Formats: sequence, structure tokens, C-alpha cells
Amino acid sequence: MATGDNGPGRDETSGDQGELHAGENQYENEKEVVFYPECSEAEQCSRTSINKEDPKALTKASSGATACFVHSLIADAWMCQPDGLTDKGNRTICAVGRGKGRLDQPDNYPPLSRELCKKELTEMGWNVHVLSKKLSSMRLKLAARHIFIVIKVRDKSLVKLARELTRWLISADRDVPYIVYVEDLFRNEPDFAIEQLQQEEPSAIGRLKFWNANEVRDRPHVFDFVLTLGGDGTVLHANWLFQYIVPPVLSFSLGSLGFLTRFGFERYAEIISLLEKEGVAVSLWSRFECTIMRTKAYAGGSGSPVQERYLVEELSRDHLNRETHDPEKVYEILNDVVVDRGPNPTMSQIDLFGDDDYLTTVLADGVCVATPTGSTAYSLAAGGSLCHPENPIMLVTAICPHTLSFRPIVLPDTILLRMGVPYSARSGAWVSFDGRER
Repeated sequence: MATGDNGPGRDETSGDQGELHAGENQYENEKEVVFYPECSEAEQCSRTSINKEDPKALTKASSGATACFVHSLIADAWMCQPDGLTDKGNRTICAVGRGKGRLDQPDNYPPLSRELCKKELTEMGWNVHVLSKKLSSMRLKLAARHIFIVIKVRDKSLVKLARELTRWLISADRDVPYIVYVEDLFRNEPDFAIEQLQQEEPSAIGRLKFWNANEVRDRPHVFDFVLTLGGDGTVLHANWLFQYIVPPVLSFSLGSLGFLTRFGFERYAEIISLLEKEGVAVSLWSRFECTIMRTKAYAGGSGSPVQERYLVEELSRDHLNRETHDPEKVYEILNDVVVDRGPNPTMSQIDLFGDDDYLTTVLADGVCVATPTGSTAYSLAAGGSLCHPENPIMLVTAICPHTLSFRPIVLPDTILLRMGVPYSARSGAWVSFDGRER
């Protein structure tokens, strides 16, 4: 996640402040976050290899027509191409950790952060932190051309504002020939009036395009910059659309909450013009990579009776048995993952594990695991601490805990955190990712 700020009122001067250009060739820079593991440690069940084809997704070689230079910096800061990497290399995943990736990522992508061992994951987190500090003292002049516009969901009052912004971007007066992508629902939206817009701005023909969720999922490299019109929920919606790669995001405050939206829409022309001329200041925000693991019967039989299985034994071994759990889905979240009792009348019983160690059993209505960005959301309401977004941590907070069974804790973001419902629990649990997929 990256945000740009070049408006008045913020002092960007610094003794070591520099200026970094995206590249010699305009509009041509790679946009990827890739990590290459070389660890020989045994894989755990939550790092089970999954190969799922996705022929429509772009390959690394075809991602050159983008201006997201930040992802190239992350990839090149400390990693290099290992010898013997094949297009059919396996991918692995983890339960909860820091990273970028999708379960349906094609085989010809390089391995992702979830494949890293503890040492490599720690080094990766440290280098991202160092890179974030460097980026905070410089401006990036990105040759952004493909602009992706997202508005607040189910708020038709913002359609006219989106049309105003679109017309300004595709106007012949702009120095950069922007290609603007708006949601495909605008095709038949009277307030957007696409035919009238094309008559007012003939240059819009061929430069105004439409996006849908499937296209964003399959072709994330196409978009150079994201403009959101709404509140914090709109920023989370944009983050949810880009499950693998997130372009830089510039947010205009048009919603009820504005922790993540710092710019007023009335200044959009001034702000975007300054970004073109003076560059953009980038803030890196971490996301959590969350995997749903499903328990399964032991191989070679009908499975052991439930009362004879113990989650603590299965999840705290040094070398986990792949026969106990299967990965199902992977989600990238910006705010939090919440495991709670849902409609069940009894409180939840949830076992927590850090890496291979059993931490505790939580008796509560649920557990909220938040990123530093999400520390101002559900985590704060549940009693968690506020946290600066640059802190490399995850916040674990119980929701209405029973007596003193659990208190909020802070863990490093390089830990592999597992949460599971014991086989002996009286009820199951529900889970949501940034409030979705519950």
C-alpha cells in the first residue's frame, strides 16, 4: 500500500532527501513482490504445496508495461534469482503471516513469501522496514499512465464525482495521456453518461475503459495507480480487489471514517498535478497472508475418532504431519482477521500457536488479529492498543474474554500464528477477513 502526499502543510524537506526516477523508458517498470527461498527445512502442514492453474494471469515477462517501481525495489533490495528455478516450481503457503500472494497464482510466478523459513522471513521483514525508512525520505517520480478508480460501494452520489475526475484525467489538457479504468457498472449509469462524456472529450474514446473483479484478479500488473473516492471502507475494498499486487493508492475522503483517507476531493486537480511534477512520497503498509486450513481424516482409513485427536499435538510438533490438515483458501488482509463464535450461544474456545509453540487457549467471544493499520478498527474497540503503521508487529486481542484467560498481546509480524478450534470444543467458530468472507 502506498499513498502520495505533496499538498501544502506537510514538510518534505530532509537533509538526505533524494529524488528517485522510475526508469529511463517512460511507462515501463516492473511491478512485483517476489521472494526466493533457499531453505532446506521440513515443510509444515500449513506450507503444503498447491499448484492451481490460472492461464489468464500475467507472467513476470509480460509485466513490463507498468509504473509501480516500488515493487521492483522490494524485489531487488535483497533477493536474486536462484539457480535451477523452473516454471513448474511448487508453491507453499502459511497460516497467518506477512506476505504477498494468491492461492490461484500460476506456476510460472516465482515463489512467494509464505515459502520462507523463519530466518528468511525475519530478514525479509527487516529489509522491508529498512526500505520503508528510505522511501519516507525521498520522492518517487512514477510514470503512471493506467489509473484505476474505485468509489464507495452502493453510493450513487459519488458517480458524478467519479465522472468529474475521469473527465479531468482524460482531458486533452493533461501532459500525460492517461488511460482511466472505472467500474463496469458505470456503462449503464445515467449519472456517468458515458456517451455524453465521449462527446465532451473526444480523446476519451479508447482511453476510457472498464474493470470488473475478475479482470483485477487476473491482470493486476496493468494498473499503475489507484484513486479511491470514499472512506476507509473504500480503501479496504480496493485492497481486497488486489489480492496479489497492490498498486500505489491515493485516497480522497468522501466517507464517514477517514483514518486512511487524508485528502479532500475538492483538491484533486492540485494534488494529482503536484504528483506529476514533484513526485510522490510512499508509505509501505504491511498486509497479513491468511490461510484457511481444514482438518481431514488420517490417510489409510476412515480416520480416528474425534475424541482421540488433539489439536495441540497436531499443531505444535516440530515437523507437522500433512495428513492432519489441508489448505483451502488464502486471503490478503489490510486490517484484521477475526475468529468469533458467530451465532453460537456459547463462547469460543480457540487455541493459539506461535510458530511451533503452543501459546494459550482463549475463552472469549472471539479473537482479533490486526495489522498496525487495523489497530484503529475492531482491535481498538476490543481493547487493543493503537499502533503506528510502520511498526513490524501483529496485535492479538480477545473479544470479551472470560475473566483473566487472555489479555491483548503484541507479536512480531514474522511469526507464523495459528488459531484453531480444539476437537473437544462445544461449538465451532466463524472467521472473517477484513469483514468479508464470513
